[in-house]
Amino acid sequence: MEQTCLQQEAVGATFDRDAMLDVRRRTLKAVRDIAANVSPGMLEEDAVEMARDVLAEAGMLRGWHDVYVRFGRNTLKTFGAASEPDTRLGDDDIFFVDIGPVWKQWEGDGGDTFVTGADPERARCAADARAIFHEVRAKWLEERSSGRELYHYAEDCARRRGWELNLDLSGHRLADFPHAAIHKGALADFDHAPSELLWVLEIHIRHPSEPYGAFFEDLLLEDGHFTR
Repeated sequence: MEQTCLQQEAVGATFDRDAMLDVRRRTLKAVRDIAANVSPGMLEEDAVEMARDVLAEAGMLRGWHDVYVRFGRNTLKTFGAASEPDTRLGDDDIFFVDIGPVWKQWEGDGGDTFVTGADPERARCAADARAIFHEVRAKWLEERSSGRELYHYAEDCARRRGWELNLDLSGHRLADFPHAAIHKGALADFDHAPSELLWVLEIHIRHPSEPYGAFFEDLLLEDGHFTR
């Protein structure tokens, strides 16, 4: 049976707006802390273990999805796909962090892309993933577009900037743990205007010919929650 909009945007018994914003803050800090500990020459497998240690130290021992730190060509991989093993980060390279920790009863989800060295195209790729996120978020704010409309627009935004959008990563719910008991569908399939704080907007772009991409994700929220 098809879920109604109310069912797709339902929350659990312990949902709390302030707690969700707090776990978002903790998640974004963890993303930055993990990235700060990544350096050229590191193996991706070691970076993932380091990321798990960072999360453990922050008290986020459980995750609703696995920890991803993707280096180089592995930044093309979609969610859940195994990385090519023994991938080492280069001096002029790109990597992203994608974590979905749980803090007490509440879920976080955050991802961002970083570069080493000074390659301008990789730097542009990382910056454009963030820029497209905010372009799409602005459309949501201004027009209250549906999730499906937002991802059609995201495809256009990526194409105008010279990238390909990976629609296998196309947004999802977030809530008090576990959101999957409420709704598992993608934001790109949501035919209503998504409510703030309940949906994650994911942007995964790929270079059309070179073996790298970039990723950025955060909750759909109003401007005051972002410093740009």
